[in-house]
Amino acid sequence: MTETTKKLKITQIKSTIGYRHKTRLIIESLGLGKIRKTVILPDNASVRGMIAKVPHLLDVEEVS
Repeated sequence: MTETTKKLKITQIKSTIGYRHKTRLIIESLGLGKIRKTVILPDNASVRGMIAKVPHLLDVEEVS
């Protein structure tokens, strides 16, 4: 049984310098840490929640 799970392409577009420590931890939890680094993660509630906390630092695209 093959499922077509949605994925998100997340790119960090801004630095965490000057933001709270919690913001930096969220970025690291997503697998980011440097500007223009991109990761592909599953589209689920936990990832969406982390994105919602730091949308000003990220660029998010849906990938099929």
